[in-house]
Amino acid sequence: MTKLYQTLSEELARAIRDGTLRVGERAPSVRVLCHERNVSPATVLRAYEVLELDGLIETRARSGYYVSARWQQPVPGPQRAKAAARSTMVDVSDLVFQTLEALQDRNVVPLGSAFPGPTLFPWAKLSRFLGSSARHMDPFETVESLPPGSLELRRQIAKRYLHGGVHVPLKEIIITNGALEALILCLRSVTRPGDTIAVEAPTFYACLQAVENLGLKVVEIPTHSGEGLDLAALRLAIARHDIKACWFMTTLQNPSGTSMSEVRKQELVALLTAHGIPLIEDDAYGELQFRSQVKPAKAFDQDGLVMHCGSFSKCLAPGYRLGWVAAGRQADAVRRLKITTSLGTSMPVQLCIAQMLRQGGYDAHLVRLRATLAKQQEMALAAIRRHFPSGYRVAPPDGGYFLWIQLPAGVDALEVHRLALEDSISIAPGPIFSARREFRNYLRLNYGHPWTPQLDRAVARLGTLISSRMD
Repeated sequence: MTKLYQTLSEELARAIRDGTLRVGERAPSVRVLCHERNVSPATVLRAYEVLELDGLIETRARSGYYVSARWQQPVPGPQRAKAAARSTMVDVSDLVFQTLEALQDRNVVPLGSAFPGPTLFPWAKLSRFLGSSARHMDPFETVESLPPGSLELRRQIAKRYLHGGVHVPLKEIIITNGALEALILCLRSVTRPGDTIAVEAPTFYACLQAVENLGLKVVEIPTHSGEGLDLAALRLAIARHDIKACWFMTTLQNPSGTSMSEVRKQELVALLTAHGIPLIEDDAYGELQFRSQVKPAKAFDQDGLVMHCGSFSKCLAPGYRLGWVAAGRQADAVRRLKITTSLGTSMPVQLCIAQMLRQGGYDAHLVRLRATLAKQQEMALAAIRRHFPSGYRVAPPDGGYFLWIQLPAGVDALEVHRLALEDSISIAPGPIFSARREFRNYLRLNYGHPWTPQLDRAVARLGTLISSRMD
């Protein structure tokens, strides 16, 4: 004889599978079901337990039950990029600037933005700390804390490394104006114009712009959605080219969202150490890992060849432009380049962030931010499943706020980008993430803004545009 909870769970399961209850939607509350079905709370809770075990719903603390995306057939991840046989001179700035100009307009739906939603950050607390830091700052600190930067802030950063199982001496840490300055200073410290460096394919477009400005060449190393950087392709590239440095994002890579395991990071560091090649590790999104906090490649560096660059811009204080580098054996060279490039970094901002780290509010903020981004990712994926035509590929990352989507064959992401802008919707098309302007049928979507009906309508419109461009 079928029990009441089984009957109820089967009815709700059918409603979920046929789309009556959609992914991300709140399921009926226990009280509502008790009233509508004339059953006890124990019956409803038992039915929901069955649905949760089947992956059809999930519990959210103090919020109730929601339809989960886990039950749906997983979409394949994007295909692996092809390894480059030759090095490439970079010429992407015009394409990048043309693509990104529209992102400064707040009336444009920011699916192509490189930043999370500004409402996700503790502005009031930061404002208090900034005011307090400015009022109580010792004037002599403005001179004493020229590069390498505020001693207190560097201590707090070193403590965070230590808590993550990584020992970094204070003398290695240099405070910069955001992670991008740190990355460029590192690149300048180990290369000269005409040199060749290895980057990922796809790679962060600001990396390509920096390489272009410095007159360098690149060899693109493929990434894979399940593994991150292709180490076999890197070994082959080292054998073929005189690679002076590598610029890689080993955790939550932008745009692909891939992360290397700690084992593969250790293999990467061992490979580069054997050849004496410096690694510039861009770790701007490392604090946004949803679950286990995987160590950076820096954790496995015994020879000072890894220059680990971090930032508070993506996880705490957008617009404050505060980053750092643990520069290894290049610390003195990077510090001198910092002096000749921008001299210093805002002292009130450094003291503000140090106070945030010291008083413990940062970790509590990170817990909330990661949970919010994880929920927004689920909502974005649900919208894509509803609105995109079949044939796309996506591998949801375990953190950050980007989805790297491979569109059906024949769809030109630059054309979709142009048409979407006419409807005030931005995307980041694939070719801006490649020195060779590859990834023509890829795009990066940002789910870092609170999910709203406007964003859902924008995804629906993108789905229509993609369908219209299919062969």
